Amino acid sequence: MPEFDPTIFKAYDIRGIYPDQLDDQTGYLIGNALAVYLKPEQVVIGRDMRLSSEALFDAFTRGVTDAGVDVVDIGLVSTDGLYFAVGKYGYDAGVMITASHNPKEYNGFKICKNEAIPLSGRDGLNLIADLAAQNDPKIRPERGAVVRRDISADYTENCLSYVHSDALRNYKVAFDAGNGMAGLTLPPILARINLESIHLYFELDGTFPNHPASPIEPENIADLIAKIKETGADFGVAFDGDADRMFLVDNQGRALGGDMVMAMVAQKLLADHPGETILYNAICSRAVPELISRLGGTPVRTPVGHALIKPMMREKNAIFGGEHSGHFYFRDNWFADSGMIAFLVCLELLSKSGKTLSQIISEIDPYFRSGEINSEVSDQREVIERISRSYDDGKQDRLDGLTVEYDNWWFNVRPSNTEPLLRLNVEADTREILKEKTDALLGLIRG
Repeated sequence: MPEFDPTIFKAYDIRGIYPDQLDDQTGYLIGNALAVYLKPEQVVIGRDMRLSSEALFDAFTRGVTDAGVDVVDIGLVSTDGLYFAVGKYGYDAGVMITASHNPKEYNGFKICKNEAIPLSGRDGLNLIADLAAQNDPKIRPERGAVVRRDISADYTENCLSYVHSDALRNYKVAFDAGNGMAGLTLPPILARINLESIHLYFELDGTFPNHPASPIEPENIADLIAKIKETGADFGVAFDGDADRMFLVDNQGRALGGDMVMAMVAQKLLADHPGETILYNAICSRAVPELISRLGGTPVRTPVGHALIKPMMREKNAIFGGEHSGHFYFRDNWFADSGMIAFLVCLELLSKSGKTLSQIISEIDPYFRSGEINSEVSDQREVIERISRSYDDGKQDRLDGLTVEYDNWWFNVRPSNTEPLLRLNVEADTREILKEKTDALLGLIRG
């Protein structure tokens, strides 16, 4: 067996290159360690279409059943489908075998316990890593059983329960599934709503032959934008590899940030549920809390990351939470994220408004943003402190990295959890201020 590589344990999941960093034996040890640590009666396991997912499922399942714990195999699903299954059917733990948007050579595990509560690097994954690294699996005389369950019909009903299907207009919509799991989960939903849908890359293919399944990078939605312009589609929708994140492109071919999608979802939910609390992360546009407050809701700012946001949502009983990265969390979905539900909610908002997507956003968003700019630095902390001293006349906080606010612009700079990178986001009232401030900050960061 290759030496156990602890670096595959990240802040929010387990992820590495298969089989160099994460092989079948490591998958077996992690499965066994999860069963020993959580002591569940049943573990529900789903997987994506990556080439190594079947082998990792077999290995992980053997680890769990060797520890005397039963496995429920839900087959090929999206990550939000796995969370749904844990919440809906009351399982003790859930595991999604996926590397999300990463390149084809990667794979990994997203793990949650009962009620779809995620395990993070500091709360559970660290202890599973310690047990797995001992390479001393616990094998019970009575092995666990494996049963198969199909969740597709219940998953589809759950997603559609968030909207009034008869209120949805017959838009022409281009969908890019990126050869990922949306190619499996979208068709049953599209069959139930009145849309003229155009399909790009719905074939499940873990080699990602057309483009990486990471729509947050502009080059990976170029085909979708071209298809919108070619067909005159009203808008476009893209999903990442495990289909838990969703991105919108407007009728003019402009990609929306996750924070603008979040603002749309918030607008719809607050219309139906006035006065509710909504969480947004520290990188979201000022337009998001301004909209929530304007509509009578209570905005609460959070750090980045689902393992931090979901517990805060439970604590505050927030109806919704969102991130700039395209994760959208719903209280009535066991506080778990679902790009599919977010898409449907946005579709109903558009349908009832009678406006185009670009018109909706123009009413919400008066600002200009840099997008996330990554810079490689050797000493993240030292650079952040240098920036803090240079902008000590602004309003500063350390909720997530360093945020500094001024009347007509603000920025956040935060370290990557996994790489020697600093991530910079800048927002300003004008394009000129945005360029000036972004250039100055990058000069400080990159020397």
